[in-house]
Formats: sequence, C-alpha cells, structure tokens
Amino acid sequence: MAVLIMGYGEMGQAMEFLLAPKHRVTHWQRPASVDIAAAARDAHAILLCVPAAAIANIVHLLTPHLTLDLPLVSISKGLDEHGRYAAKILAEACPRDQAWAVIYGPMIAEEMRAGRLGFAQIAATTAAAQARMRELFMHSHLYLEDGADITGMSWCAVLKNVYTLLFGAAEALELGDNMRGLLVAHSLRELALIVAHQGGSAATVTQLAGVGDLITTATSAGSHHHILGRRLAQGDTSEIRGEGVHTIAMIEQHGLIQSESYPLLRLACAFFHAPEQARALFDAYIARNF
Repeated sequence: MAVLIMGYGEMGQAMEFLLAPKHRVTHWQRPASVDIAAAARDAHAILLCVPAAAIANIVHLLTPHLTLDLPLVSISKGLDEHGRYAAKILAEACPRDQAWAVIYGPMIAEEMRAGRLGFAQIAATTAAAQARMRELFMHSHLYLEDGADITGMSWCAVLKNVYTLLFGAAEALELGDNMRGLLVAHSLRELALIVAHQGGSAATVTQLAGVGDLITTATSAGSHHHILGRRLAQGDTSEIRGEGVHTIAMIEQHGLIQSESYPLLRLACAFFHAPEQARALFDAYIARNF
C-alpha cells in the first residue's frame, strides 16, 4: 500500500520506520517538501502525526485531493486552541462522509524506532477504514486492536499527560511506590467518571487507550510529562511546554471539565500553577480523601 505521513517529530519518524519496509511511504514534514496532490492521489491512507492545533489546517490542505474512502488517521493526543481533541476536529473539518480514524495506546515513538513493540486501539468512522488500517500495520511492530469508543479513547489520550505530571512530582518528592499506587487507582477512577460524563464509555478506561497508555506514560523514565512533573517539583520552571500543559490551559480557558468535581485533576492543575507548593498540595489531597 501507499501511505502519506503528514507530520514532523518523533512520531512521524516512528510511523515511517514501521511502515517503510512493507509499504510505499511518502513523508511530508514541511510546506512544499512533497507534492501533496500526487501523494494523496496515490495513497491508501494518510497518517496525521501533527499536534491537534495543526489538524484543521492540514485537512484544509488535503481536502481538494481526498476521496471519501481514503482514511485520514490521527495520532494526536492534545487539544487545539478551541479546546477540541483530534476526533472532534476531524469530524468538523473533513468533508461529509470522509472516512477518518484515531489510534491511541502505549506506543512510545522512541521504543518503536528501536524495534520494540507498540500496542494501540484503532477506532474509525467506517468498517472499511478500520480494516484498512489493521491491514496497513500488519507484520509491523505496532499491534492494533479494534476500538469503538472514539469519545472515550480521545479523552483518555488528552488527560493522561495531565495526570502524568503528578507521577513525576511524586517521584521527585520521594513519596514512594505506595503513592504511585494511589495515583494509579485514583487517576483511573477519575478518568472513568470524566469519560462517562463526556459521553464515552467508562469501560474504555480499562483498555489500551486508557490504562495502557496512562500507565506507560506515567511510569516511563523517558516520558516528557513525567520528567516535566519531576522538574517542576524540584523548582525547575524553565521550558514548560507539552500537550499536558496546553490541555490544562484549554480546560481552564474553555471550561471543558469542571475540575472541582474531580479532585485529582484539581490537584494536577493546582500543582502546575504552584509547583513550589507540591508537597503541601499532596498532603492536603490525602487529608481530604482519607
């Protein structure tokens, strides 16, 4: 099959690494880097490995060259400036009846580029698009299973980087393995409540796009947001960036989630705004919940 990868950074490179041995891959990384019209015309699938904020513009760029059965597949896990996650952006930006999908799960780009295994769920708007993506990644190091709850998968992907900040902070504060166990239990319980409130299925939190992705990100020594949480708790506030940081800003700006209803999310937001008070914030959280 022919694949057009739209994107830059480590995930775009990881997708090229996975697919190039079996497929014809064209990798767009910047304006005019490839002939998009020709690449889209030839493609059997288009992978969007860009931040959520770039998806609408990319779709606009691609629209004149799309056919309805050519799936656009996003791996973006953040929010755009309007507070929309990738699936919502695709639903609003794509031509009517255009096939699209999202892929979420434990698939750290550096590990897949090193030949290690990745695992994820694929949820598409059509059965044909879902089947095509399963076929595309067959015999690669990324193993896909079918998902159906696009909303639930999306919110798990968005919020896992916010909760991960707390795992990094707890490590920096040397709060121990038992605290990590508490964070796992409470973040999963809270994610299930949020997902259900947003219209998804709480059961999605128990799957690869939920607990699989959260625990991988929250406990990986190389996770950007784990490192960021650790740095903040240690007083290092330089280069504060990442999807989780932007997610907190968008949740607060657009009122996407009422954090007062979700104590651990409230703790994560409070910690981000006042990292120097990290230990006091953790102590207060425990006092209120036990």
